[in-house]
Amino acid sequence: MSRSVNHVASRARRKRILKRTKGYFGKRKNVWTVAKNTWEKGQQYAYRDRRTKKRVFRSLWITRINAGVREYGLSYSAFMGKLAKKDVALNRKALADLAMNNPEAFKAIVDLVK
Repeated sequence: MSRSVNHVASRARRKRILKRTKGYFGKRKNVWTVAKNTWEKGQQYAYRDRRTKKRVFRSLWITRINAGVREYGLSYSAFMGKLAKKDVALNRKALADLAMNNPEAFKAIVDLVK
């Protein structure tokens, strides 16, 4: 009895990966094994960097808040400590946005915790 192979499914699987690697350079776009490895590695990077992005943004917000409160003679850590004592429920993202785009409102928050 001859061996039964589902060529339709395996070809569709290959086409799906090659479609996703369209635009890559050289063999990465049209050689099955190279394209598959490249695409899989790209998925690993994407998964990892979705988490890394959150860390990077948090450090950016901290830098912006620190720069904003230094103008009023405070450090970041002192400001955040006083903010917690006063039970001000603003996260770092919102504080950084205020420090950059709305200095008057940020000054009001700094005056509140001083």
